[in-house]
Amino acid sequence: MPIGVLTLEIYIPESQSLKDKRQVVRSLKHRLRKRFNVAVAELEGQDSWQRAVVGIVSLSNNAGHLEQSLRIILEDSELLLGRDLIGHDLEVL
Repeated sequence: MPIGVLTLEIYIPESQSLKDKRQVVRSLKHRLRKRFNVAVAELEGQDSWQRAVVGIVSLSNNAGHLEQSLRIILEDSELLLGRDLIGHDLEVL
């Protein structure tokens, strides 16, 4: 069974506190869970005000479909985050 992992690196320059950053991350996590039914978690940068690494995981019985779904999630994240999305990594295991 293929497992898809999408990692997003986010830089939030306007964030002045952890509360500001958590609002952005929480909004992203909620949107992705609701729209795409995927598992989402903050992986790194929990103590940093302006940086976060978010992981998105999904399962499927078809690797091609899984990769396509994660690419759609990446496009949606790019639209939501804009210039704040500074990096990403997509893997199908």
